[in-house]
Amino acid sequence: MPATVNAAMSILQAIRTFFFYLLLGTSSLLWCSLSFFIAPFLPFKARYRFINVYWCRCALWLTKVFLGITVEIKGAQNVPERPCVILSNHQSTWETFFLSAYFSPLSQVLKRELLYVPFFGWAMAMLRPIAIDRDNPKAALKHVAKKGDELLKDNVWVLIFPEGTRVPFGTVGKFSRGGTALAVNAELPVLPIAHNAGKFWPKTGWAKKAGTITVVIGAPMFAEGSGPRAIAELNDRVQAWNENTQREMGSLPPQAVAETPSAA
Repeated sequence: MPATVNAAMSILQAIRTFFFYLLLGTSSLLWCSLSFFIAPFLPFKARYRFINVYWCRCALWLTKVFLGITVEIKGAQNVPERPCVILSNHQSTWETFFLSAYFSPLSQVLKRELLYVPFFGWAMAMLRPIAIDRDNPKAALKHVAKKGDELLKDNVWVLIFPEGTRVPFGTVGKFSRGGTALAVNAELPVLPIAHNAGKFWPKTGWAKKAGTITVVIGAPMFAEGSGPRAIAELNDRVQAWNENTQREMGSLPPQAVAETPSAA
């Protein structure tokens, strides 16, 4: 493709990205402001739909129209009727929009500092998030266990990104056991999810790439027994499934196969 055409496409994409962020920021400010006057008078499930589902759908619509990013969902039939713990890899902001709109009502583990962000954080505080202090891992783990169990008993989905932070596309972080521990102690399954959002919405930078994000919802996974060993085993299974699924969609390089020694 000629360099002039590439340059023109880059400029066009930059303009689209600019308007995307402009409209996303404007809609966020307006929606959060409106939520302060309406959401407090709504029951939790209706409040969640009003604040999070509608706004996240708006964000996804803007993503589709201005950035050319769409989504293909595989395994929708695997979603159980009763809410449980969702464990997903984390590559971008996009999956936060998508999962918050797809599973309702949903609570997610997030940094406590986010609740202090004007407008956005104040609106998030009304959605029963599991806000943790990352500087105190032991206290954070106890808070996730206590608050998460309360939410699950109230039939609220609990979203946890076990990698702990966004990782670059093409890599995967070590899964922490907090999510599987919560599921095992609540005697509920884990719903594993894998995606390649980082391919089109990178972890860093403003640039986005048009294309179709693939989201794979796996079958619910149950622990075999209880206690620390069952938690660790379930966690290993979830991470192995996620990595294998990402390999199948081309997000991770093929796993190296050990050579079989030849007979002497």
